[in-house]
Amino acid sequence: MSGILLATVAIGTAAALLAWRERPEPGAVPLVVMLTGQCIWSALLVFDLEASTLGGKVFWANLRWIGVVAIPVGWLLFSLEYTGRDRYVQPRYVALISIVPVLTVIFALTDSSLLYTDSRLVYEGDMLLLSRTPGPWFWVIAAYTYLLGLLGAVPLLELIRNDSLPFRGQSAALLVSIVAPWASNLLFLVGAIPIPGLDPTPVAFSISGVACLGALTRFQLFGTSPSPNPRARRLLFERMPDGAIVVDGHDYVVDINETGAAILGTVPSAVLGSPLRETVLDDSLVSSDGSVSVQHPFRSRDDERLYDVTATRITDVHDRTIGHVITFHDISEHVRQQQRHEVLNRVFRHNIRTETNVISSYAELLADGANQDVADEITASARRIESLATKAREIIDVFEQGRESIEPVSLEVLLCDVSTAIRTEYPNARIERESNLDGIYVANVLEPVFANLVENGIEHNTGSDPFVRIEVEADDDRVRIRIVDNGPGIDAYERSSVERGTETPLDHGSGLGLWLAKWGVEIAGGSVTFGTNEPTGSVVTIEVPLLCPSGESSDESNGVAP
Repeated sequence: MSGILLATVAIGTAAALLAWRERPEPGAVPLVVMLTGQCIWSALLVFDLEASTLGGKVFWANLRWIGVVAIPVGWLLFSLEYTGRDRYVQPRYVALISIVPVLTVIFALTDSSLLYTDSRLVYEGDMLLLSRTPGPWFWVIAAYTYLLGLLGAVPLLELIRNDSLPFRGQSAALLVSIVAPWASNLLFLVGAIPIPGLDPTPVAFSISGVACLGALTRFQLFGTSPSPNPRARRLLFERMPDGAIVVDGHDYVVDINETGAAILGTVPSAVLGSPLRETVLDDSLVSSDGSVSVQHPFRSRDDERLYDVTATRITDVHDRTIGHVITFHDISEHVRQQQRHEVLNRVFRHNIRTETNVISSYAELLADGANQDVADEITASARRIESLATKAREIIDVFEQGRESIEPVSLEVLLCDVSTAIRTEYPNARIERESNLDGIYVANVLEPVFANLVENGIEHNTGSDPFVRIEVEADDDRVRIRIVDNGPGIDAYERSSVERGTETPLDHGSGLGLWLAKWGVEIAGGSVTFGTNEPTGSVVTIEVPLLCPSGESSDESNGVAP
């Protein structure tokens, strides 16, 4: 028996030393306390078994309580620190949970009858054992020990369902380390052990020590720790740029972050526990019965900023609504940008066209033999300005269309319409395209993109036989459209700024056509690349998601194109 106990002490000491090396990792020190308590219990039981007098056995048995009470306290503090609930591991809380254990040690060292009412020696075979009658405090500390053990197990049980394999392994090993001695001690307390006076709990500590060693080595107990998770979630809530309010099922405010309080012109402590209607004095957010009702943007009373409001349901395991998270996203700058776009749109649609017409009209008045070249240059410049304004209008339209909604359109119909319109304007050009495109749907925002690229391939072609060929290749969820021409190609400086995504004063394109292609394709969820055609010309490749007629991408419909 003594040999098994000494082996248990050795295993527990090894695990305690490994844990001590990991300090100050969260949970390392409390785990050392728990393992040290187990070692003390086991070691002092060896001295108890070797003692031959009643006084000697009582002395070692009473001293053993130091290790006994250290185990549940260390276990609970370890569980709290390890799982990120270290706000409860503060001196005042540690002192509070240590009151009962400290009193137990005092009663034990003074041999108080509150702990044991009677002690006597009994023989079991050739073994001399100490048999004691529990006093009232014994059952108090027994119940308290199991309570702390249960409280410490709850956070670890949550990790059993974690997606991380190391966390599941760690928590399982730790639970084994506490359940094994629990079970053996419980069997002893209910009299299920055939040898009275011999508590097998220290023997079960060998299982506990091996489980802790496995958690420390195999599952990297302090190398991969879940302790940041609860605090990280709290930090995300408190420091997120959007305001957030959490209300319960009765629409009382149960949490609010600093940003949300600032938006409402208050402080968190002033609104927690208050009805939502008293916190948000706005009928667009709170209906007449005081419940959440997001209808319109919210304007702050303090700074007049405008916020988009979203209410997300919080549900339980039965899908019942138990509250809402209300978030406030600042859209003031977005609204200002939209207003600026509307002004620019008006300017591009009306004012610039009007002014270029005026310039062209005056240029015609100046035209005569001597000034014809000047008048022609003025007219050409006015046309370039109007073309640039047209491209800008198309880009604004693409942005607006992308902001409002993306609708699916048949690629065959889209390319047919584009080809027909450009043939009307350039009757001598050849436009070739694939015809069997049934069932291929793409975003409607791509129409001006295709029109602009095909038109550029014809317009800038100075050859005698300008042509554009449109090739289509589709797979399960993507479609690639290549627009090939035999023109002069796209200059490298034109492509570089678009491929880089930005322009500089010294490196920029001469127009907006390629930007229209890039931005339109990106809004459609795709990408565009520019290459060269042999012996001359360009190849523009557009790759975008396939859409179903209902609007979602085909990879959301089991990867099958409609």
